[in-house]
Amino acid sequence: MNEQIATHHDVSYLDYRGKYKGIFAWILSTDHKRIGLLYLYTIMAFFVVGAILGLMMKIELFAPGKTIMGPQAYNSFFTLHGIIMIFVIVIPGLPAVFGNFFLPLMLGAKDVAFPKLNLASWYFYIIGIIVVLFSQFMGDGAPDTGWTFYAPYSFKTQANVLPAITGAFIMGFSSIATGINFIVTIHRMRAPGMTWFKMPLFPWTLYATAWIQLLATPIIGITLLLIIAERTMGIGIFDPALGGDPILYQHLFWTYSHPAVYIMILPAMGVISEIIPTFSRKSIFGYKVIVISSLAIAFIGSFVWGHHMFTSGMSGVSLFAFSFLTFLVAIPSAIKVFNWVSTMHKGSLLMRTPFFWAVSFLWVFMIGGLSGLMLGSLAINVHVHDTHFVVAHFHYIVFGGTGFAFFGAIHYWFPKMFGRRYDASWANIGWLTFFIGFNTLYLPMFILGIQGMPRRYYDYLAEFHSGNIISSFGAIVLISGILIIITNLIRSARHGEKTSVMNTWGGKTLEWTVPTPPPLENFDEIPIVTKGPYDYN
Repeated sequence: MNEQIATHHDVSYLDYRGKYKGIFAWILSTDHKRIGLLYLYTIMAFFVVGAILGLMMKIELFAPGKTIMGPQAYNSFFTLHGIIMIFVIVIPGLPAVFGNFFLPLMLGAKDVAFPKLNLASWYFYIIGIIVVLFSQFMGDGAPDTGWTFYAPYSFKTQANVLPAITGAFIMGFSSIATGINFIVTIHRMRAPGMTWFKMPLFPWTLYATAWIQLLATPIIGITLLLIIAERTMGIGIFDPALGGDPILYQHLFWTYSHPAVYIMILPAMGVISEIIPTFSRKSIFGYKVIVISSLAIAFIGSFVWGHHMFTSGMSGVSLFAFSFLTFLVAIPSAIKVFNWVSTMHKGSLLMRTPFFWAVSFLWVFMIGGLSGLMLGSLAINVHVHDTHFVVAHFHYIVFGGTGFAFFGAIHYWFPKMFGRRYDASWANIGWLTFFIGFNTLYLPMFILGIQGMPRRYYDYLAEFHSGNIISSFGAIVLISGILIIITNLIRSARHGEKTSVMNTWGGKTLEWTVPTPPPLENFDEIPIVTKGPYDYN
């Protein structure tokens, strides 16, 4: 028994040899760090697939008319691209990878509250993905509804929609189980002395996110089940031919799917709140205000779904209320930006790759946020509804906000996770290429949208040609950046310079107090917390 405990404490989680060997030591492990890496490998693999699908769509839009695919193939491409990017990557991304890996470490705990449930969450996630992939090769053709599965088209099309919806439904169980696990872990397993307001900001955002996962995900689950019932039994809930209301589907769908945006962006804000004080060598400005703003975003963000439906025929009072709430939710988001900039002000800035990602996150998040306010304005929304303006805004917030934070997080915590260093030069080249490609791809879409180019079309009028050429060229640059980043990370994880330095960046949170890479049970002794995080004074 004593020998076993010594092994747990002395051997890193990467080298630990337990009951199983080979791949089974990973896919049957209940260690939160290994489960975090399982999510990481899955997400990175499908991110490449989703990005290539997006690139193919932009190549199609290089010129008016058919370039490389017809309308049905284009519809299938953007449907699979959306399902992969939203349900497989962006929603689980930061909580599943970095939440799993670092939440117990940052709380001073040895694992999450329910390790077996944690592993089951990953299996739900994988099963859901497999079912979605089946939809591409079975039945009467790949799904062509878009990731929103809008009624009534989703139960009338002959395409193979049923497996895609079923797969998304199964993945919802993974999200709910992860949310329950994080809530209980944060309530019950914080280190002695770690009061609520001594908890780091990334766990705070995971806490707010977990409540959204727990409360909102069942709504989309029931909605997807109703679509399945509509498609297989014709129950008439959404079918106008049977007395149903397709607008009801949009209300139910966006009641979940707008809070889902905050499932994506809140952990991203948490990551940025970790990186900026560390690389500014300053305590975070307005810690409690950032905490309260995270909870406010989670709460208010649950009541703004109607701004996706301004043109669907709601009452004037409803339009005004949803517009007002949309402007209201911008306030706590703006508070965070103010606090991040204030933290950097007069800081001793350390110019390293994670900091570059964090600062560029501020750029894309502000563009996405300001364009969101424009869409919250009724008059502008009616003008640009369902145009490329919405595509640009959506990608600046969802892809930009989450993606920049994700890559910032992996470069920040990479030495701790793998016990190796990445090539900093290639990391910076990858970041710069990604940043240039991202903005070249999406900025022209704002103009195309204002000019009136609709979204989800595989063809366009000649007057939109210039903007599409620039945007498509940006997609190629962006993909080049992604390949540089991922190649560098994979190569560094296998062959990078080994490091056992516990605190690579001079961070003040608990994950930097354990060996690199961390041992199986994280801490020899559970730490006692006597002061708050980010104490650089």
